[in-house]
Amino acid sequence: MNCRSEVLEVSVEGRQVEEAMLAILHTILLHRSTGKFHYKKEGNYSIGTVGTQDIDCDFIEFTYVRVSSDELDRALHKAVSEFKDALRNSGSDGIGQLSLEFYQKKKSRWPFSDECIPWEVWTIKVNVVSLANEQERQICREKVGEKLGEKIINIVEVMNKHEYIPKMPAQFDVNNVFDTSLKDVQPYLHKITYQITDALGTSVTTTMRRLIKDTLAL
Repeated sequence: MNCRSEVLEVSVEGRQVEEAMLAILHTILLHRSTGKFHYKKEGNYSIGTVGTQDIDCDFIEFTYVRVSSDELDRALHKAVSEFKDALRNSGSDGIGQLSLEFYQKKKSRWPFSDECIPWEVWTIKVNVVSLANEQERQICREKVGEKLGEKIINIVEVMNKHEYIPKMPAQFDVNNVFDTSLKDVQPYLHKITYQITDALGTSVTTTMRRLIKDTLAL
């Protein structure tokens, strides 16, 4: 099975890390979730609706749309919060990456555990910049909002390509494709991991600082 891999890069101020990550992760999962399956009999089922809501960021001039699921939101907040704390405490100049991996399970013979086969991986490389004053923070608030908008458009364009996603499973196989543990939405099986490193480079950080300086010079 081919696994599609997408890489995004963002440069943000420390207080913007959580909102930027949530905006991207929620956008991806909005397109990788369905309503709950309701089976009447094998091969005959209906799919519930998926509610959405607009979220206004506090530290970024940006509004994004997410699935209206408190359970999913809490799970993403927990993962992002752990990443943010690790990034802050690492002492590696605020450089790290967070990955969202979609996978499906393949049954293995006893006594082996099920095999998890990834089919799509999104990697978000993050550079945290330090700003000198409130004027720079206000410019960064606007510039990060613009860049996030570009990332969201890129995500949607990628999602609209005809690439591999698991086919709709039979009832007995649904737990091998979807996360059915949530009450109000059914995302594809996924996991979130992160890595803190100083080996990702500083090109995005340099670009953001240049944008701020250019705006101040106007």
